[in-house]
Amino acid sequence: MAVYVIGDIQGCFESLQRLLKKIEFDPSRDKVWFTGDLVNRGPKSLEVLRFIKSLDDSATTVLGNHDLHLLATSQKIGKPKNKDTLQEILDAPDKIELLEWLRHQPLFHYEDNFGLFHAGLPPQWDLKMTKALASEAEEVLRGNKFDGFLKQMYSNMPDKWSNSLKGWDRIRFIVNCFTRLRYCDAKGRLALEEKGPPGSQSGAFTPWFQVPTRKTINTTLIFGHWSTLGFMDDYNCFGIDTGCLWGGGLTALRISGKTKKISINCPKH
Repeated sequence: MAVYVIGDIQGCFESLQRLLKKIEFDPSRDKVWFTGDLVNRGPKSLEVLRFIKSLDDSATTVLGNHDLHLLATSQKIGKPKNKDTLQEILDAPDKIELLEWLRHQPLFHYEDNFGLFHAGLPPQWDLKMTKALASEAEEVLRGNKFDGFLKQMYSNMPDKWSNSLKGWDRIRFIVNCFTRLRYCDAKGRLALEEKGPPGSQSGAFTPWFQVPTRKTINTTLIFGHWSTLGFMDDYNCFGIDTGCLWGGGLTALRISGKTKKISINCPKH
């Protein structure tokens, strides 16, 4: 059995199929994890959702910011954006089944000493706290407070973790870290507006994985979300969003046995 982790797909269904063929993925034998952002901007988000859902226990995916945007848009809470390619999902006869499946996916997955999530972690969280806070937010996303959270989701504040955070501020901070974070300062203050490659940020901020006091430094972490970062293997982290949507590549990381990167080139969408 092989276990692979695949970076952000964002509706690029044909690229996903080519990559799975290249790695000779067999769902009866192998496992595949996804870093989130299954949908949006690419041409075939509906096909991606249906396919990954059909893999059942052979697949694990975490939620990304575009996945949450789909859920909010489906509830007429998030405002559709010009570059969105979500309407095919919203018009699909199996829309409810697909969206219910999506909102029950985790924010964080930990297995075989690897931690999987979409974006970033603040330096104050250790592994135990990361697991607990992910579960806390997942309970809201899966429960009857789901619509209430979506109405409160679109904000960058609060921008610093405190154990005293409560209510929607607390859940929003947790979700923003798992699905949107790239940069923060040495004290863990988030800079969610910073989106460029390392070196483009203002001087006060650093990539979240480089903060010297990061409490997850002894945990091997895998994330996506950051196409301008490209593939990264450093700081006990793997960044594997290699910009498939933008004409870069789609990357699979084999994590069973000796770690190995496998990529394909992708058309720009």
